[in-house]
Amino acid sequence: MNLYFKGMNAYKIFSISFIGLVLVLCLAAADSGDVLKVLFTEGAPLPIGPYSQGVKSGGQIYLSGQIGMLPSSGKLVTGGIKEEARQALKNLDAVLKAGGCSSNDVVKCTIYLSNMNDFALFNEVYGEYFSSWKPARETVGISALPAGACVEISAIARIPR
Repeated sequence: MNLYFKGMNAYKIFSISFIGLVLVLCLAAADSGDVLKVLFTEGAPLPIGPYSQGVKSGGQIYLSGQIGMLPSSGKLVTGGIKEEARQALKNLDAVLKAGGCSSNDVVKCTIYLSNMNDFALFNEVYGEYFSSWKPARETVGISALPAGACVEISAIARIPR
């Protein structure tokens, strides 16, 4: 399903989504006695705002959005949507590994594209990454992303037993 939020920037959409997610996680943790664990890895870029790379809770990992930023320099990769998508997925993979998961444990992704004309090119890279397992997904076209990125990818993964 593709949604278009013309006039809303990624920060507003992400902020609203993130605040809701944190509230749900806190309520679920309070009800279940579950302890929230913040994930951090140097294999993904440092957060550029007041959020975590990921949070473990109740048998799942909630991964914050990743863009095609190099962890070593904090700069976007060059070359366009395919290169940014590959790097964003590498960053996502690093956070998954920090939480004891892999791409095979991802149950849902949210994709933000600053240009919906890049949809087919993005899908080529996404299909390579999720070659054996296809998680649920939605793609949202928005007017802008942090650092001028073309794509941002967030995910929810199950923690394997």
